[in-house]
Amino acid sequence: MAVRTEMGASQGQGTSTKAQGGNSAPRQGGESASRPRKALTIGAVCKILRQEFEDISISKIRYLEDQKLLSPRRTRGGYRLYSQADVEQLRSILRMQRDEFLPLKVIRQELAAGKIGGTRSDEAKGTATQRRAIALEGSEQSISQEELIEQTGVAVELLRELEEYGIIQPRNEGGRAYFDETDLEIARAAGELARFGVHGRNLRVFRTAADREAALLEQILGPSLRSRSTARREEAVESLESLAATCTQLKHLLLVRDLRQLRP
Repeated sequence: MAVRTEMGASQGQGTSTKAQGGNSAPRQGGESASRPRKALTIGAVCKILRQEFEDISISKIRYLEDQKLLSPRRTRGGYRLYSQADVEQLRSILRMQRDEFLPLKVIRQELAAGKIGGTRSDEAKGTATQRRAIALEGSEQSISQEELIEQTGVAVELLRELEEYGIIQPRNEGGRAYFDETDLEIARAAGELARFGVHGRNLRVFRTAADREAALLEQILGPSLRSRSTARREEAVESLESLAATCTQLKHLLLVRDLRQLRP
């Protein structure tokens, strides 16, 4: 009330109506939807996107910028400032990586053609198999064997076979087996393969490949991961996540190339 009175006194009664409309203006003509929101720092963007992409990191956002997929505004001091449009573009890029396994080259082409947006990503949700990203760090909720079977629908026999061949690795507490969220997703994937006659023993090839990849990444980043410097260890974990994503992408591309040869 004090603000309106002051405006009316200094600008006249004709502007008092304008002052009242100042609060309602964003609702006229949908301006609230188009009005740009406050610019965000890279840390704030990372926090927002982590609700959907738990493996997102500041280094990964910077990497996508280095690959010319993002162009945030810079302050005079060199700090990045992201608009809401930048955040949505980044969200679409991450979804295309996760849900469609598209390489950055293709995503860059899609971006240049103006095809990256919420519509494409929403459509992809309906056709792509959804997998919740699991970060390398952070606690994961433990569930019992009964809960895992209920959520995945896998048979007890298959679950035992997965344990036998080290595909899933539960921990024992008081004589009971408890599984984490990674085990849950592995069991779900194994259950889908079981529908096509793939048994737990057939999945040893994935276990062997994963062990070899982990050994390779350990050679690359092992010293940094064991560093006494907290900052260096944190940076190494981010690099590990990035390299793991690159390995996943490489495996997918190699598989796609081989599968193309199977087509008639």
